[in-house]
Amino acid sequence: MPLELTSIKKAIASLEAVLDRANNIELMSSLDDVTRFGLKSGVIQNFEFTYELCWKFMKRWLEENLGSTYVDGVSRRELFRMAAESHLIDDFDLWMDYHHARNETSHTYDEVKAQKVFETANRFALDARRLLEAIETRND
Repeated sequence: MPLELTSIKKAIASLEAVLDRANNIELMSSLDDVTRFGLKSGVIQNFEFTYELCWKFMKRWLEENLGSTYVDGVSRRELFRMAAESHLIDDFDLWMDYHHARNETSHTYDEVKAQKVFETANRFALDARRLLEAIETRND
């Protein structure tokens, strides 16, 4: 049964849109510190939400195509390994980095950690889009 992809499409589009604004140097330089912080916080929140949807959609796709007995109860590491073997993702290590960055989102009061998560969100958006495309092409 095909997966309903509306929620992941919206999440990725939202992340891409807020990243587009946050990476606009001219726009960001015209904003006050509070507004810049709010926009970067929005990127981090969108990253957090989109990451969660991505791994859940990976899991759903794998359950549908490999069988739930192979997927239920596996660690995130194993899930990403299975997704890479199934050609849903290109780089297992990058997805582990995204997982670690997601775990850091609860510490974004620390400017250094927040900046690292923001930078990770920029890379993640491309891989989230690739994941969606891989699922879409094989969503029967």
